[in-house]
Amino acid sequence: MGERVESAFRVETTGSHWLLPVSDYLGFPLDQVNFLACQLFGLAAAFWFRLYLSPSHANPLVRHAVAALLGVVFLIFCFGWYSAHILTLVLASYLIIIKADINNVHRYSMVTAMGYLTACQVSRVFIYNYGVLSTDFSGPLMIVTQKITTLAFQLHDGMCKKSEQLTSEQKPLAINVRPSLIEYLSYNLNFMSVFVGPCSNYKEYVDFIEGRHIRRRLKQHFGTCNGQNGYDKTPDPSPLNAVCRKLLICCGCTLFFLTVTRSLPITYNVDPHFVSHAPFLTRLTYAFFSIQAARPKFYFAWTIADAVNNAAGYGFSGLDENGKPSWDLICNLNILGIETATSFKAFIDNWNIQTGVWLKSVCYDRAPKHRLALTFFLSALWHGVYPGYYFTFITAIPITMAARAVRKSVRHYFLGFRGLKLGYDILTWAATQLAICYTVMPFLLLAVEPTLVYYRSMYFHVHIISILAAIALHWKHKPSEPSAASKTCFSSSSSSSSSSSSSQCSAQGQPVHSNNNTNKVD
Repeated sequence: MGERVESAFRVETTGSHWLLPVSDYLGFPLDQVNFLACQLFGLAAAFWFRLYLSPSHANPLVRHAVAALLGVVFLIFCFGWYSAHILTLVLASYLIIIKADINNVHRYSMVTAMGYLTACQVSRVFIYNYGVLSTDFSGPLMIVTQKITTLAFQLHDGMCKKSEQLTSEQKPLAINVRPSLIEYLSYNLNFMSVFVGPCSNYKEYVDFIEGRHIRRRLKQHFGTCNGQNGYDKTPDPSPLNAVCRKLLICCGCTLFFLTVTRSLPITYNVDPHFVSHAPFLTRLTYAFFSIQAARPKFYFAWTIADAVNNAAGYGFSGLDENGKPSWDLICNLNILGIETATSFKAFIDNWNIQTGVWLKSVCYDRAPKHRLALTFFLSALWHGVYPGYYFTFITAIPITMAARAVRKSVRHYFLGFRGLKLGYDILTWAATQLAICYTVMPFLLLAVEPTLVYYRSMYFHVHIISILAAIALHWKHKPSEPSAASKTCFSSSSSSSSSSSSSQCSAQGQPVHSNNNTNKVD
């Protein structure tokens, strides 16, 4: 049985077979071994890029070219001819950027990128028949789609809108000049983020390539001009401590995956014997722990990607309250925030953070109405066409509404006494984690039949409770409650740029959204 599974992975892997002996020795699918090898090589290349190809040693053109070339090599190594899909989309989108009417460039780019991604996702369902390879080419395609649309909207902001038409978040990120081909390729295909991201803003990336990234952050921190506080004379802070901390997290996630995750398979939640014979509380407990055990693989992928960016000198967010360098500008998750979340929104805000930033900037902030529903729909479409994704996001809508209603109508009763507040936090933590477990299960089961088996075994209890709570508590919303409570699950995923997420990430040693977002909700 194990041999048949291994051979199936080999046949479906279109990338390099150089590491096949390593795959056989470790007992891991070849595509996973290729991915890990590229990330480790990328980590070493990132240190070299920062030390020997720094802005003081190489001009921006060389740095752009090397970053893009290494990214393309990594894609070909991992995906073989499938990498042509990613390159095709990037080149087609660049033609739109330089040839299309600037007033509609954001619309054309969104339709092209999302359309091509969806077509590839549909073919993925039929080709693999619900088999999900850990590093299939749709992952990088999803990241490229985020970058293409982010740049297009920011270019439209800079070239078509007046300053007063932009929000405070959009103004500093607006792009006033079309990028050159090498800049565009470097931004979309650089080796630091080509596999699992994270997506970052174009102007921040160009600042990094041209050597302004850290200086600008330090200048913002000191609030000075002309180097009066000496920020421009001090050496750039080293990312070594941040990289080592994140690599330690990766090691912990790997150990957890090898020892715990494999012993709690998600599919056991819909095992016929388990469903028919185990008591409800047993099924609920197993579902909770199996979902908890599934998270570390996402923690690993996002954290090592963040470490690669930091090793290259990208991701500096400034100095923290203790005056120490913080490298969480483009971090993608806050593990502590995820595991201690006491609301559905808090969980989403800390899971796959940069995807939340993207959804907010290209959809939620710009949609004229039905913003929450449209944002969830875009998130589901971005993830793919598996029915389980849509079960997840449709389920998330009433839960989000119910959680908001409960917070507005009930929370203020528990704030007067410390003991009551602690009890409320414990209760909402448990409710949040169980609701997340219930919501994301279809995302991992993928198909309709196992999803319905699971929800029937759970008696649809979260659906029923959330809908009733949203209806019953809607009229009780107190107008005196802080307006922040009415923010949607995406309204604070970011501030003016990725830097807002850095304050969230710094709380844990480091989100949705697989490249998946609970907004994927992986």
